[in-house]
Amino acid sequence: MIFQRKRVFQILAVAVFCAFASFGARAQQPAPPPPVPSTPQSPAPSAPEPQKAAPSGDVVLPQKTPAITSTTGLVHLVATVMDHHRNFITDLDQADFKVLEDGAPQDIRYFGRETDLPLRIGILLDTSNSIRPRLDFEKDAALDFLQHVLRRNKDQAFVMTFDNEPEVIQDYTGDLALLTDAIRKQRAGGGTALNDAIYRAAEKLTSPPIPKGANPEIRRVLVVISDGNDNLSDHALSESVEAAIRAEAVIYCISTNTDWLAIEGDKPHKMHVEGGDKVLEQFAEQSGGRVFYPYKVDDLAQSFVDIGEELRSQYFIAYSPNNPQATGQYRKIEVNLAQKGLTVRTRKGYYATAASSPLRPSN
Repeated sequence: MIFQRKRVFQILAVAVFCAFASFGARAQQPAPPPPVPSTPQSPAPSAPEPQKAAPSGDVVLPQKTPAITSTTGLVHLVATVMDHHRNFITDLDQADFKVLEDGAPQDIRYFGRETDLPLRIGILLDTSNSIRPRLDFEKDAALDFLQHVLRRNKDQAFVMTFDNEPEVIQDYTGDLALLTDAIRKQRAGGGTALNDAIYRAAEKLTSPPIPKGANPEIRRVLVVISDGNDNLSDHALSESVEAAIRAEAVIYCISTNTDWLAIEGDKPHKMHVEGGDKVLEQFAEQSGGRVFYPYKVDDLAQSFVDIGEELRSQYFIAYSPNNPQATGQYRKIEVNLAQKGLTVRTRKGYYATAASSPLRPSN
């Protein structure tokens, strides 16, 4: 028994001695030196910063331009230029453009010729009861557009229907078979919430899949196939237009309304625009898009080819408003060209709020 107690005391003594020895060793180690003042480390680069403006305030960006992710105070425009033969003009320079805001000249800060960018497309199908007789036409028109415009492994689209409320029936994909299957399954019925659909689709276009590679730039497009009549939306037309402008989305509308539609030669022509067609024209005009008035799907084939070419033949312009006050009011934009005989199409204005919409959503 005495031997065992001695043994225990010996073990405890050794343990205590080791503990103090370890503590002493740590205590004798020099404390880490205080941090040496230095310039803060910059975060890992994700994309090059935009080039600083020259004293004149003018910067011309190369064709392959990195995404501008910090654009506070800048207004962005995507412009299409055509001659009187409706040929796309893609070789203009910054000096050929003049931008006016509420009639006052503005200094262009960034400029680029944006061609062959990946597309992110929202297809909006009106499945309300009012278009029941033209639903098959809508389906064919949507599929025809995708077949003419969507490029495999480059572009992506989502499909949204709207009657009583909007619903995404196929999320972003580049798979034409999935898009086709979703479109073909649709049935008509219910009211029409067009404004809500455009508002929600515009929100969805603010956070699309970003392409891989050095240049994450894309083009955002909404294709609305409807008669333009709205009787259920919670959002006003102006709110939906503003949402599309913030998303930097161009809206192309295909009217299903055959009233006042005449055939001149082999092409349909709208003799008089009223009701829902006026609504569609407001969406297209304010965003820089177009409205089509086909009688049958075959009337759209060349139009879709033109849209595809147009989306890959545009100019990017950004300017810093001379009036920096964020009043929330709508400001009119006008773009003029130095060269005669050309026409330019872009959005007609924007809402001057504190946070201007970025070229792409910040992560």
